[in-house]
Amino acid sequence: MPEAVIAAARRFLKSFIKPGRILVAISGGSDSKGLLIALHKALETQKFKGFSLVACTVDHALRPESADEAAAVGAFCAALGIPHRIGHWQGDKPHLGIQAAARRKRYDLLAEAAAAFGADCIVTGHTRDDQGETIAMRAARGEGRGPGSAGMAAAMLYRRRVWVLRPFLGVRRADIRAFLEVRGIGWLDDPSNENPLFERARLRASLTAEEHAPGLERDGQLRAASSARAAALLLEHLRVHEGLVAEIAPAQAGRMDDPDWRRALITVAAVIGGREHLPGRATVERLSGFLRSGEAGRMTAGRVVFDRRRNGLYLYREERGLPLLRLGARESGTWDGRFNITSLGPALTVSAERGARVWRQRLIAAGLPEGIANRASLVAPRAEPADSASSGAETAAARLECRIGPYDTFLPGFDRSMADAIALLFGRDRYAPPPVEDVLTEMEG
Repeated sequence: MPEAVIAAARRFLKSFIKPGRILVAISGGSDSKGLLIALHKALETQKFKGFSLVACTVDHALRPESADEAAAVGAFCAALGIPHRIGHWQGDKPHLGIQAAARRKRYDLLAEAAAAFGADCIVTGHTRDDQGETIAMRAARGEGRGPGSAGMAAAMLYRRRVWVLRPFLGVRRADIRAFLEVRGIGWLDDPSNENPLFERARLRASLTAEEHAPGLERDGQLRAASSARAAALLLEHLRVHEGLVAEIAPAQAGRMDDPDWRRALITVAAVIGGREHLPGRATVERLSGFLRSGEAGRMTAGRVVFDRRRNGLYLYREERGLPLLRLGARESGTWDGRFNITSLGPALTVSAERGARVWRQRLIAAGLPEGIANRASLVAPRAEPADSASSGAETAAARLECRIGPYDTFLPGFDRSMADAIALLFGRDRYAPPPVEDVLTEMEG
């Protein structure tokens, strides 16, 4: 149904809280080209005053013809009067994990383009077909129940900088192609979409149209409700001390049969451990058994020590694999995946404090048991002047903030309530709201 495409574009524009500039990520494929044309056609009417479109194509330089293809997309946009920019992935490419690296670089370049154009958001052409493939891949990895079953969110905040919106998650690729064919518009097919070396391509070949992601609205709403409840549980039962130790009351610590609490706890653990991803199912099951037992003791999982005592459960980073970070004058960087650190003056080095008194005293003053304070202070950051002549200085001038690993790069819209709760617990600001209303509901096909 080609009319479903333009209808989805109109619904999307109506969802904006106020008109703005939209950056369309366009590769030249049918999905992104259909998105650009549908939005362009919708804006030709007088119903959506104040909106404007700009576009960006990312040239990953992984194929010899990619530069010419990007230039052709630029010419297509120019014919429509839409400003266009090409983002180039320069430098060496990794031999392993190329698709993940390309995805991260794509969003980096799109975010740069959005900033350059003054765009309020980025839109991508992900479809109902892509959603079905995502859910099927997660199910194959054992993530088919719980959070993974919701698939991609209709909105995602990238690096706390810009919202990436997916207006076509409820639209079938066949309808987009029919929409383009009616208008005599062709498209490019990326050969990587059929390369059996890649998981998504293998899965795409095995799925039929009928298998593509039924019930997405419900799954997204369930995920949002789960995140809201997890946020409430965290704010009620968990305290964070100096960004180093999470403290949970003993009565709550063992309630790992509650899926919302379990997800909340392991997400906080990922922050404490400086990880972007949650531990695997086997690790979570092992940890759940330990916590349900109610017995005092310690267990390490995902670089985090779960220290169970009679007066509560304490989470802190294990003392292993702690890095050394060197920063130039006024430079910023991330240390151990846990802290964003900025030099406020000369160059500095950041390493583990290894038991110096400053952090230990703070943790004891916060009311933590001395043993917990001692262990957690061993993994606290210490910034020192990089100049060896200044090595006697106590500390170097630096600004520290906790990094929320699971959400500071990619924040799915339906997890924003839990992300906000965790940010507040770790002394960070809430995440920026999206520019559209009702981002939790996927659009119908």
